[in-house]
Amino acid sequence: IAYLFPTPIFADKGQGLDGRLFYGEGHLRTEADLDKMSLPDPENPEIYEAARRFVAGKEDFAAVALLRMGISATMLSMGIEHFCISLLENPLLVTAVLRRYADWAAKVAEKLCQIGFDVIYFTDDIAFKSGPFFSPAAFREFILPELRRVAEKLSLPWVYHSDGNLWPIMDDLLDLGMSGLNPIEPEAMDIAEVKRRYGSRVCLIGNISVNTLSMGSVEDVRREVYERIKQVGPGGGYIVASGNSLAAYCKVENILAMADAVQEYGQYPLQ
Repeated sequence: IAYLFPTPIFADKGQGLDGRLFYGEGHLRTEADLDKMSLPDPENPEIYEAARRFVAGKEDFAAVALLRMGISATMLSMGIEHFCISLLENPLLVTAVLRRYADWAAKVAEKLCQIGFDVIYFTDDIAFKSGPFFSPAAFREFILPELRRVAEKLSLPWVYHSDGNLWPIMDDLLDLGMSGLNPIEPEAMDIAEVKRRYGSRVCLIGNISVNTLSMGSVEDVRREVYERIKQVGPGGGYIVASGNSLAAYCKVENILAMADAVQEYGQYPLQ
């Protein structure tokens, strides 16, 4: 079961037709706007009260704390277009915003590790289906050092989530020391190749297509789960899950079918 620890985003907000929140223009455009970054005091015990209550009621379930590591919050608060331009023309602004988020996330994550959670899960999308939002060189120079500041504070197993094609920066990402990688989007990455190259380093989580879950039949879902377990389940290190965030248009019966198929086909030793 998962608890979402909110990360403040400094941007225009709106609500879609399905009721979900979306972000518009970012408010952090210049160095002068850094004063707008009012983040909750990570040393204030009151901001963890809801998290403590959540952990106290977890019973026999594993409790997962969800948090942004910093880069997605930086992109949203600057505005994605302005972020991309600034990465080329004013990288010091990008670094300044990201460092504030990373320092805050590091302190919050350290506290969450002490509360009683079992896993920390970072949601930080950084890639299109065609590749990362930024060049590998820019990632290594401006972004990776800040993410490392967060990773170094973690004392629990942790998972990193990013949709899209991560191949150009996979080695750099995995060097952060994560225990799991999610969701291995099937339209962007070949999970068999990920397993072959990195299966000894990280648990793979996801890869069941949201297209199948939303437009396929129950039998289509069961078939895909079976094929995925047969493909990358041997030797362990694979958790069946959707290959992107479950959307409101996904069929409930297909989500249930995915869970049922895991119980049927995922028992070890695999048949």
